[in-house]
Amino acid sequence: MNESTAINLMGSNLYEGVRGHAVKILNRVDRTDAYLDKLLEIELKNSNLSGLDKALLFEIVHGVMRWMGRLDWILTGFYKGQFSKCVPNVKNALRVALYQILFLDKVPDYAAVNEAVEFVKKLQGQKYADLANALLRNIIRNKEGIRYPDPEEDLVAYLSAYYSHPSWMVKRWLARFGRENTEKLLAANNSKPVLALRVNNLVTTKEELKKLLDEVELKYTDSKLLPEFIRLNNLVNIADWKYFKLGYFSVQDESTGLPVKLLNPEPGMRVLDLCAAPGGKSAFIADMMKNEGEIVALDRFESRLKILEKNLERLKVTNVRTQAIDALEYEDDRLFDRVLVDAPCSGLGTLTKKPDLKWKKDLGDIRKIVNIQYDLLTKGASLLKPGGSLVYSTCTIEPEENYELIKKFLEKNPDFRLEPADDLIGKDYVDENGYVRTLPHIHGVDGSFAAKLTKIK
Repeated sequence: MNESTAINLMGSNLYEGVRGHAVKILNRVDRTDAYLDKLLEIELKNSNLSGLDKALLFEIVHGVMRWMGRLDWILTGFYKGQFSKCVPNVKNALRVALYQILFLDKVPDYAAVNEAVEFVKKLQGQKYADLANALLRNIIRNKEGIRYPDPEEDLVAYLSAYYSHPSWMVKRWLARFGRENTEKLLAANNSKPVLALRVNNLVTTKEELKKLLDEVELKYTDSKLLPEFIRLNNLVNIADWKYFKLGYFSVQDESTGLPVKLLNPEPGMRVLDLCAAPGGKSAFIADMMKNEGEIVALDRFESRLKILEKNLERLKVTNVRTQAIDALEYEDDRLFDRVLVDAPCSGLGTLTKKPDLKWKKDLGDIRKIVNIQYDLLTKGASLLKPGGSLVYSTCTIEPEENYELIKKFLEKNPDFRLEPADDLIGKDYVDENGYVRTLPHIHGVDGSFAAKLTKIK
């Protein structure tokens, strides 16, 4: 056995069990640009954890990321020294243990402490194990007396610590929404995500899918947003169900259907999906077009297009042509009836599902991405027929990426006009300017934005 193999074997043994895997993933989130979902997917694929343990791992890593601001506030208060400079293995083992103590009823406090102490001892030795033991037991003893910043003295610090969001985000939202709505938004971001299914009418009907859900005793409710969606009452691994593999539905947030409904594609049209992967919107467009006409789906990366193609194949979509290309370089002799620009964005509307984003993003990211978004919108507009319609959409709630960008585009492009969304989308999801806008604390779905622009003949 060579040295690197021995180290790898040792490393994999050190991080065994649910808590070990959790610390390993959290270390990587801290140290790299990698996103939580991708790291978790790799870890689950390569582990031999049982189904229940996989569910617990998912719960712990998402929970720690969701509540990291509050966990770190508490740990900083009890840690002797600078908690932020603590050894990564110890830091994340403490976060995992404290998350279990504060948020998971099934694990007794003493068990969470013992597991953390044994784990730290194995990785970092007795000194750090003793530190972890003393710190966690001290927190448990004083659990009811934990104090947060005084909101009367520093509202941003209080909301940031208690609701676990970075202070720059809290400041922005306070200025825009006021205290009451900001608290509601922060609380909504910390709630567990809802699992929604889009019925694939190319394969089945809503009535048939409901009957199949009834047969396996999965409880559900109809979506209030769109008739094509069903909400499951519990998080389950629905992708293992045979009807998922047979293409009866796709798993996607209800808010992702709004831009497609606003686009209003019809059978026989020619449609461009400028930023298509992983393909949820392309598939819904194909469904609305009854697989008639043509959809051109672009993405820069071959690997992402392969995922898209696999999804479309599963959903029995036959009218999509994919092309791996930078959207800004795409040219076509024939113009399109409809263009969807589902732009890359900060993703700050999706924090229930992607809690690590709030710690990965900063104001600079928003400033940087706005230029790319504007270029993509301009590109999409150049490929549209006179009289055709373009929908620009994001999964963020930040004005620079949304209505400010549309306003700037319309000022520079008088041959385009904004179409009010009320005719196609329920009034509850359309703001006073005619844009589609959803907010997690108001609508119970991801935060999103969509605007429809028509090219004047």
